[in-house]
Amino acid sequence: MSLQMVTVSNNIALIQPGFSLMNFDGQVFFFGQKGWPKRSCPTGVFHLDVKHNHVKLKPTIFSKDSCYLPPLRYPATCTFKGNLESEKHQYIIHGGKTPNNELSDKIYVMSAVCKNNKRVTFRCTEKDLVGDVPEARYGHSINVVYSRGKSMGVLFGGRSYMPSTHRTTEKWNSVADCLPHVFLVDFEFGCATSYILPELQDGLSFHVSIAKNDTIYILGGHSLANNIRPANLYRIRVDLPLGSPAVNCTVLPGGISVSSAILTQTNKDEFVIVGGYQLENQKRMICNIISLEDNKIEIREMETPDWTPDIKHSKIWFGSNMGNGTVFLGIPGDNKQVVSEAFYFYTLKCAEDDTNEEQTTFTNSQTSTEDPGDSTPFEDSEEFCFSAEANSFDGDDEFDTYNEDDEEDESETGYWITCCPTCDVDINTWVPFYSTELNKPAMIYCSHGDGHWVHAQCMDLAERTLIHLSAGSNKYYCNEHVEIARALHTPQRALPLKKPPMKSLHKKGSGKILTPAKKSFLRRLFD
Repeated sequence: MSLQMVTVSNNIALIQPGFSLMNFDGQVFFFGQKGWPKRSCPTGVFHLDVKHNHVKLKPTIFSKDSCYLPPLRYPATCTFKGNLESEKHQYIIHGGKTPNNELSDKIYVMSAVCKNNKRVTFRCTEKDLVGDVPEARYGHSINVVYSRGKSMGVLFGGRSYMPSTHRTTEKWNSVADCLPHVFLVDFEFGCATSYILPELQDGLSFHVSIAKNDTIYILGGHSLANNIRPANLYRIRVDLPLGSPAVNCTVLPGGISVSSAILTQTNKDEFVIVGGYQLENQKRMICNIISLEDNKIEIREMETPDWTPDIKHSKIWFGSNMGNGTVFLGIPGDNKQVVSEAFYFYTLKCAEDDTNEEQTTFTNSQTSTEDPGDSTPFEDSEEFCFSAEANSFDGDDEFDTYNEDDEEDESETGYWITCCPTCDVDINTWVPFYSTELNKPAMIYCSHGDGHWVHAQCMDLAERTLIHLSAGSNKYYCNEHVEIARALHTPQRALPLKKPPMKSLHKKGSGKILTPAKKSFLRRLFD
């Protein structure tokens, strides 16, 4: 194994936790930037060009008959071979987080329809599903199995948002494990069927999945409900006869405890697991070789690369499989430096350079986190969203120059925001402030205007007040808008009417004194 640091010359801010890499005939493409696609690349898909330890991101284009593909983070992806020559190599994309932090339940099929020396043109189509449609999720896996001349997609695990009625301060970690159902998806007819297997008790997130022929192996993963990473190993077999499919699951010994790991394939029957986490805030520095031969699986430790001090001491890492036995890794930059990059990147080669490209067709696993997931402060989470300045695209490309001002403001799309001028919530040092906080700082929704989220700690709220506000539909206004709120809810004070002094009133010009009856009438009139 060889570890090499690489530099990103342009648009380094695009590469953040949750991205995916797709390999089309040896060319690697980046997908899943944080934020809406740039004006110069409306698809959000970039060619990841690596030469001499130098990375360039070049925008790609889609055919006119393509559907819109949002830049999803933490989706499930896998390769798929269709029946036609044009469908020889495709990617299936399901779920993930959209730029506004919503979860997708759509399935996209992405293929390369035109290639030349300068660019690749993609086609993306959306598959409509009927039947037992999987709910929107992220941190799950999708694989394709082949049996009796037929193919079927297999979807499992992941996390989904809790219903809005359950998202209170006491349960501020607003995502939950999906039910441990196995979904079979027919890509040709768009049918989905759910199966309940008694061996699967938890909807594990950020697990590792490996598919070969009619079998899928599920390793590791994280159970959000129990906050454990069980050392489980499941074998799921799918038989596709003329009638109804048959799905069975077997629990195997020899599993490993890991979540958010990256899987890459080194030869026909051999895979390598890199990275991930073994505890709540502890990276897993061990690498494993997985061998699949004669319908058996063997997992053993291998010699680890010479990790750099930066990698060893970083609290998080993330990345994705580049294909051909190579992994793309990222770690946070050193914020102690005066000028520091948001992330540093490395390539880790786990195989020889002559690896056959066809080997990558069996590697069907999730990308390493995450979105910032939502499991723990340092694990499986989309919380790790560091900001960085974006440079422009190379001038020699036939695209408009990227202007950072074209970007949508994402400062309020997630929990890690700067909510006020005095906000001191730091994603690198955050610790629970309220007893009700689990894995995220508690936030309150300000009702002013279109509304926005603010950190309860920055608003100096008492915990009792925090629970009261989050438990119901009470209107709340942050410190910045509380005066505006008072003006909206408090009627403006009206000036009192001036009353003339009650003196002896004389009829003008007559000299006569008014009678008591007339005086009483005048008093009632002015009062």
